[in-house]
Amino acid sequence: MPTPHFPPMFGTSGYNNNLCQTKEQSYGGLHYHDNNLVSGSLEALIQHLVPSVDYYPDRTYIFTFLLSSRLFIHPFELMSKVYHLVVEHQRKIAPKVLQLLTEWTETFPYDFRDERTMRRLKDLTHRLSSGDELYRKAVQQMTQGLIRKLTALGQYEETLMKISITVTDRLAVLKTKPQAIQKDILTICNDPFTLAQQLTHIELERSSFIGPEEFIQAFIQKDPRDNDKSRFSGHKKARNLEAYVDWFNRLSYLVATEICMPVKKKQRARVTEFFIDVARECFNIGNFNSLMAIISGMNMSPVSRLKKTWGKVKTAKFDILEHQMDPSNNFYNYRTALRGATQRSITAHSSREKIVIPFFSLLIKDVYFLNEGCANRLPNGHINFEKFWELAKQVSEFMAWKKVECPFEKDRKIIAYLLTAPVFNEDALYLASYESEGPENNTEKERWKSLRCVRGIRTVHQACQITLLLIQDLYRSQPQTSCLLT
Repeated sequence: MPTPHFPPMFGTSGYNNNLCQTKEQSYGGLHYHDNNLVSGSLEALIQHLVPSVDYYPDRTYIFTFLLSSRLFIHPFELMSKVYHLVVEHQRKIAPKVLQLLTEWTETFPYDFRDERTMRRLKDLTHRLSSGDELYRKAVQQMTQGLIRKLTALGQYEETLMKISITVTDRLAVLKTKPQAIQKDILTICNDPFTLAQQLTHIELERSSFIGPEEFIQAFIQKDPRDNDKSRFSGHKKARNLEAYVDWFNRLSYLVATEICMPVKKKQRARVTEFFIDVARECFNIGNFNSLMAIISGMNMSPVSRLKKTWGKVKTAKFDILEHQMDPSNNFYNYRTALRGATQRSITAHSSREKIVIPFFSLLIKDVYFLNEGCANRLPNGHINFEKFWELAKQVSEFMAWKKVECPFEKDRKIIAYLLTAPVFNEDALYLASYESEGPENNTEKERWKSLRCVRGIRTVHQACQITLLLIQDLYRSQPQTSCLLT
């Protein structure tokens, strides 16, 4: 196993072998190979986390253990164990314990949404800072930073809720007042670079709220040897990760909606070429997630079947982008481009060059297969820490990328449209596609007939179909009017 080293997230100090020889002799229960920690009992790994008078754990170990430990012990239970381990020698090691707690609260702040974890943190910091003004100020600074992060998370979750309500309201407007529809993407923004910049704003904001533990909680299943089911029942859902995946899906369907919506072939071709240019700008920025979402939308069957439309499109640039994101050889071309963007980010001289937004679904796939290929525990019952080194390396890269500040000026009008404009579901997209370019074979004719038969069913599930019919009627009566709300 290569020496663990996470330079993007942890700077140049790297991995110090976690003082393996002295710690092995001190605690036991830890197994090393070529001076690298590869496994250990849970209790030994917890003791390896806790500082002593002459020892402080390496940052790579702190991150890796805090990331993976929740598979075996609740964060609040881990905090309790840390509390009891340090309380005996608290005065001698207070600065190191405060440093450990600061790293914990900065990297895994969502652990402290659990009142039990927060309560134990307060108990420990109170003991450490009692009667010492310097320690008290350090605790105050750490606590304020934690509260800021948790407050920002709460505000973000409220924003997501408001966006969801707005989308629902706009669907209702489309059903009752189709004449109120005035906008489409080109009336909101007709500059590909500007739109790519606004997509990057959304990507960086959504990814910034994903906690590293969400990869564990969403994609790594309980080890069957762990009989304590309650250990997993209380885990917070990976809401921020799921919201990011939902954004990718929304962008794909928004692209398909914008292309399928116009009645005129010339307008559909214009919108298609516009999104090709947006995708190219996303690639140049390093925004691979939006790039792939756009390509996915353009490759949806309701869009790809529009042969007359594609006949009017200059596809050379699109072919190049598809080649870059070709899934063959495990996305070799994309992974090569990602490595180039990562290297550019490391040596960046400007904030724009630091941007790396990976194709998130592929990152999830990599985490999934890493988990499936390796057991959490070894036959002797030890935790397979070699597996978690590799997992932490993948997650830490993403954590570094998501910290980048977006250097582009924000256009709230464009962002609001991207987040709240109504989009068609798959059936509505097919209806729009067939009405723009009629069915060409028996399969398409049967599907079109089936879709038309359910036009009058006014259910929430089919609201997009009803929306489509209203929009098509509007286009025919007012061919020069665009048709989505801002």
